[in-house]
Amino acid sequence: MARASRTNVNSYDRFVSTYDRRRLIELKRAFDEARFGADRTLNLRASLPTPDEAVRRANAWLRERQTSGADEVLIITGRGNGSDGGFSVVRDAVEKALRRLKRQGVVHLFVEHSPGSFVATLAPVRRLWESARRTAPPRSDIPGGATLGGLDPETATLLRALAERSLDALGVEASESFVQREMATQFAALIRGIPAGKDRETRLRDAIRRALAADDNRTR
Repeated sequence: MARASRTNVNSYDRFVSTYDRRRLIELKRAFDEARFGADRTLNLRASLPTPDEAVRRANAWLRERQTSGADEVLIITGRGNGSDGGFSVVRDAVEKALRRLKRQGVVHLFVEHSPGSFVATLAPVRRLWESARRTAPPRSDIPGGATLGGLDPETATLLRALAERSLDALGVEASESFVQREMATQFAALIRGIPAGKDRETRLRDAIRRALAADDNRTR
């Protein structure tokens, strides 16, 4: 009788423990949804991508979120419970991508949010061209064949203002050749984070305006 009682107690404890864990998971998910929302959450776990697909999606999404003015974002990779050896190759690949994007000026910092997710703080967009000056990417790196010559006059004026301000902060004399070079650098950095579409240039102007406003706030 005593043995049966102990068995029942152990079974009850396991049931309560499992219930509590599920409740904690549900509460954490609810907090994440309230904190980040759909616009600032990338759920890679849901579609079960390959590591290369996950990195490609994370790279494009993080760049787009940065140019859209997002600050803190959540990337869900999954912890790899269903993978061989319980090791998530997607999580590992995304973590390496986050380190690379940090060097490239997209990510300011990132931390493990859970065994299957990361929270990344995105860098100010000015870090893109500050990083580009160090890495000097080729012009062929501009996606979609976009060029300065095809810009709307309003966009070109905004981009010039941003370039001149950037050169002034560096203490560089704003000769026309320097301005054109800085405009090309900033354009290449920004356009990578804006998906192709009819509103691409509108979104580019918005990104430039946000960069100018952020610079105003930084120098006050």
